[in-house]
This record gives sequence, C-alpha cells and structure tokens, in this order.
Amino acid sequence: MSLVSVRTLLAAAALLGASFSSQATLIVNGDFEDNVVANNNWSYFASSAVAGWQGSNIEIWNALNGVIAASGKNFIELNAHGSNVGAWSIFQTFATEIGREYELSFYYRARNNNSEAFEVSVAGLTQALTDHTKAGWTMFTSIFTATATSSKLTFTSLNSGTQGNLIDAISVSALPAPTAVPEPTTLAAFGAGLLALVGGRRLRRNNAKAK
Repeated sequence: MSLVSVRTLLAAAALLGASFSSQATLIVNGDFEDNVVANNNWSYFASSAVAGWQGSNIEIWNALNGVIAASGKNFIELNAHGSNVGAWSIFQTFATEIGREYELSFYYRARNNNSEAFEVSVAGLTQALTDHTKAGWTMFTSIFTATATSSKLTFTSLNSGTQGNLIDAISVSALPAPTAVPEPTTLAAFGAGLLALVGGRRLRRNNAKAK
C-alpha cells in the first residue's frame, strides 16, 4: 500500500471518529435506565439517587399502564410522587464549548390529559411544551448555542399535582464544527506548488530519457 493510500485511510478514519464523537450524548442517564424498576411498575427516588440528575424527586416507570418507553425500558413522570416545594423541576449540568452549536432532543407524552405541560430550558433556549397527547410519544428537537463552558438543562412542570408529563430519551449532542474554507490566495499558492511539483517530475523524466 502506498504512503498516499495510508494517509487517505487515516484521514477518513479521523473524520469518521469526529462524526461519532459529535453525535455522542453529553447527558448522563438520559433514558433513566440506571435505576432498577420492575416491569409494569413504578418507583420514586430522591434526585441524588438517580445518576446525573438533580432537583425534585424523580418518579420512574417501567411499562406501567401499558405505556412503553421511547428508549429502553424506563421513563419518568416529571410530576413525581412525594412532597415538593414549588414546581416540580429536575436539571443536569454538562460541559459545553462557548459558541458551539448543540442539538437537544427528547420524547414526551401526557399521562392523564392533554392539558399537561412543562418547560424545558438550556443556554438561550426556553420552550413550553403544551401539546401533550396520551396517544403516543412526541419527539422534541432543537438547536442551541452554548454561551458558557457548562450548560444547565432544566425541565420544569407547568401544572400542579403529582401526576403528569412523561419524559424519556433525553439527549444533547454537539454538532460538527464548521470546516474552514481555504482563502483564495491559499488555494492559488497550493495550485502553483502542485504545478511546480508536476513540472519538476516531467523535467526529470525528460532529462533521464535524453541521457
């Protein structure tokens, strides 16, 4: 295999690795699979007992009431069981790069009725979700730009009580950084160098033939 072929393969591998890296989720335990909950059952935990998350209690379901998770087996009910001061709210802080774009995605649905609602916020993005339905999961996806070296993703219930707002498969992934486009002068210099290289090789061949 030639040196050029090796370099080409290495470059392709590097690009592929960068692509996978940009798609890896920055959220810990975004599908809530770390806590064991029996099938067709539920349990609630202090947020400190649920990896990655902080805030109010977190109620985790496993195929309860015929609702199947959007990812894995578990999902949460934001309006969790137990006592709480103020609105039910959970959050997670993760490392980001200032000025970098990220994609946030998750699934949500209603437990009891279509009047359930919550707000999601991260960096400069704030969105109220008021279009819940019991018929199935709805996917939310949006792009945000990080404004600090760490960002805080928060889910806050907009309805009272200990029932409502099922959420699953929370993910944040970095979008690929823009590829720098070479300046025209750089391209011209590269082209001139390439022509000189080709011309030099031809000249050496001609000299060799003349001998």
